[in-house]
Amino acid sequence: MSNVREAHQEYARPVARASSPTLSAAQLATLREHGAERTAAVGDVLFRVGDRRYPFIAIIEGEAVVLDAAGHEIVRHGASGFLGEMNLMTGQTVYLTALVAQPMRYIAVDREALRPLLFEDGPLGDVLLSAFMARREALQQRQDVGVEIVGPRSSEPTRRIVEYARRNRLPFAWRDTEQPDGAAFSTLIAGLERGELPLVRLPGGPELRGPSTGELSRALGIGLELGGLEEVDLLVVGGGPAGLGAAVYGASEGLSTLVVEGTALGGQAGTSRRIENYLGFPAGISGAELTSRAVTQARKFGARTATPYRAVSLRPGTDRHVVALEDEHEVAAGAVLLATGAEYRRLPVAGLDEYEGTSVFYAAGPPEAQRCGAARVGVVGGGNSAAQAAVWLARGGALVTLLHRRGNLRETMSEYLVLELERYGVAVRDRSEVAELHGADGQLEAVTLRDGERHALSFLFLFLGAAPCTDWLGDVVARDAKGFVLTGADAGAEGLLETSVPGIFAAGDVRSGSIKRCATAVGEGAMVVQFVHERFSGQHRTRAAAAASPT
Repeated sequence: MSNVREAHQEYARPVARASSPTLSAAQLATLREHGAERTAAVGDVLFRVGDRRYPFIAIIEGEAVVLDAAGHEIVRHGASGFLGEMNLMTGQTVYLTALVAQPMRYIAVDREALRPLLFEDGPLGDVLLSAFMARREALQQRQDVGVEIVGPRSSEPTRRIVEYARRNRLPFAWRDTEQPDGAAFSTLIAGLERGELPLVRLPGGPELRGPSTGELSRALGIGLELGGLEEVDLLVVGGGPAGLGAAVYGASEGLSTLVVEGTALGGQAGTSRRIENYLGFPAGISGAELTSRAVTQARKFGARTATPYRAVSLRPGTDRHVVALEDEHEVAAGAVLLATGAEYRRLPVAGLDEYEGTSVFYAAGPPEAQRCGAARVGVVGGGNSAAQAAVWLARGGALVTLLHRRGNLRETMSEYLVLELERYGVAVRDRSEVAELHGADGQLEAVTLRDGERHALSFLFLFLGAAPCTDWLGDVVARDAKGFVLTGADAGAEGLLETSVPGIFAAGDVRSGSIKRCATAVGEGAMVVQFVHERFSGQHRTRAAAAASPT
């Protein structure tokens, strides 16, 4: 500890602190009731890059400095300030180091004690969660924080890991060894076989060669690691709004609840820059924040979340249904909710995969917006998600053109978003479809439309709707011609959201006839829990009747 203290004496000098939320005396008192008061000397390490566990820290007196992995100062927090970001909620390893800059007295609250407190104390929860989200978004925009992915864009596994990091909103840097700014990293992967790509350098120093998304997730401490066989009351397959809605209500009503998700919790809603029409948020809320709050709320009530675990098959039973997951995991459940949503539709053009993840994207987050400043950008789609992305990119300085195939945007888009497009100068082209991509080495240069017109574009964002994620179900449950799961009378079921197999339900975008709205999906997920209780109650009555009948 003394060596660390000596090496960082320079951080003891007083400096102007960055603007950051502070805690009131009453909030500090509340935190003290749930944590432990501690002291620390100048140079003491509060947590360091790569730590798997650290508490929430609220500063009573003194000052802490936050550093990146190279030792560069990012921010300071003083009296009434606090340390931490979204990994306190998700269980991820820490991406930064925190040292004591001035003698400190502080409150340490274990993350398991912090989570329920955020919902018991609304004002405190608002302050902390908003700050955590803002800090995570700020980290995403830095190139020197988080996971380092080293590999060429021509490597499909490399692009898959990069996309996984994007979808899960992980701070990361991609060292594309086929680009000039990444060529210096080529020596790191020299001699590696194609199957060993990408090289992933984790916070704190460990390296992975050619990891799967699951291996990377476990290495970062994200989510739950499942056993070979899990048994629960309610298994939710899919972590979008419908799945999370069911998790919150199921767990809060005493059901042992497990959510498994193949990519990132939040689904398509989690990638939305702003949801303006969700009840209770008149100023709007980002999809990422809504998702983070929902996940935290579900965990507060005891629901478990496991990602990335992709479902591969479903075996119906009488009292228990079994869902097989990749890597030889199985979950047996009294009731199963299918909430797998839908996957992004891709443009039917040649060579699309050469650009995906480098200049063609399916979501517009901070890393993409940063790359697109002052560039010509195309957004393809006519729905609300396309409009939200176009506005976000335009606000960041991009020159945005929205391409859609209908004659009038108002047929598929909310009026307030049509006005937002006008407000931020987004050019709109009706009856336009992309027919061909032009570029080299994964960098888009232009697109040709079906009418033969060519447009210079450096980046393309696709919001073309989605196809249901139901191929893994086979013919186990009834589906419509497009693959969406039939429920209620259409499936010959008694319950409104029950499928053709008793005890298996569907909610959200995966369900045939669903409205495809975030709030509706949450409502359907919550409604399923009532049907699950009825199922279990019916099973209890049936068993009781059987036990009482003469033999």
